[in-house]
Amino acid sequence: MRILGIDPGTYHMGLGVVDSEGSDLSLVHVTVLSPRKADPLAVRLHTMYEELQVLLRQFMPGSVAIEQPFVSRNVRAAMAVGQAQAVAMVACAGQGLDVTGYSPSQVKQAVTDYGASSKEQVQEMVRALLGLDEIPEPTDAADALAVAICHINSSRASELALHE
Repeated sequence: MRILGIDPGTYHMGLGVVDSEGSDLSLVHVTVLSPRKADPLAVRLHTMYEELQVLLRQFMPGSVAIEQPFVSRNVRAAMAVGQAQAVAMVACAGQGLDVTGYSPSQVKQAVTDYGASSKEQVQEMVRALLGLDEIPEPTDAADALAVAICHINSSRASELALHE
């Protein structure tokens, strides 16, 4: 199973491709799309859409997992992240891919077994689960890999439940 994990953002969109075979996880590719900050939002979103299309054709994931925006006090920031999330969803749907959304706490729970884990704990578990020497940088990259791992773990749990 090949999963693309996406950590959406309008300045930095983390993308992580992870292969899963049995209980083994392996890093295929990780990157962060970073359009020019000086560009208007619509241009940044279009740039990310185009770059994501290239990545989808190159790595051909079987499905996509995307982190849902966390809404706190900054509604404007959450809306911007939601726009980036929508662009990623449209790009993936255009390739015929299923897209599953996960909340930040679901990602933390799936990766660390604790839904209120710190970013550092999640990053360290991503490093350990993928057998990497170092934590992927920047944090958007590690977050995207965590979303992919969350989806893999969720899919495994669903398969186990079906076979009971």
